[in-house]
Amino acid sequence: METESLILRRPEKDDFERFFEINKDPQTNLYNPSGPMNSAKAENTFKRMLEHWDQYNFGGWTIIAKENKSIIGFGGLSYKMYGEEEKLNLGYRLAVEAWGKGYATEFTKKAIDFGFTGIGKEEIFGIVRPDNIASIKVLEKAGMTQIGKLSDVPGQPESLVYRIQK
Repeated sequence: METESLILRRPEKDDFERFFEINKDPQTNLYNPSGPMNSAKAENTFKRMLEHWDQYNFGGWTIIAKENKSIIGFGGLSYKMYGEEEKLNLGYRLAVEAWGKGYATEFTKKAIDFGFTGIGKEEIFGIVRPDNIASIKVLEKAGMTQIGKLSDVPGQPESLVYRIQK
């Protein structure tokens, strides 16, 4: 799948090194209460991402910049528990060098379009930390609206829950 600036494809095992590189960077985890991923956590998360694809035939994509064919991030739609309820969640993490170029918004709009037209879903959710202003703006630019809060990290402020409906 493509956008004007991005190529989105199913992750491959060879993408793991780049996945780990992006997810272990403290800058890409500024708003992640768990902090940067260690190798074991990254391996488990990447494995779950591949398994989601095997089970549902969609999931997190490898995000590639068309301009230089480099992997700039990972993200997509996957099922995630929101407290006691499973929701279709939109999530992404981009490498620092990809920030500020509009990629996140371009990606998010394409992921939403895919959710509605590609797999026929009626609503898509996103969770964002309340101090992550850049990601809040991305979700809002993509047409998502805040519908509530979720206490998903013990001892931390509640996350903001966003939703868009078809």
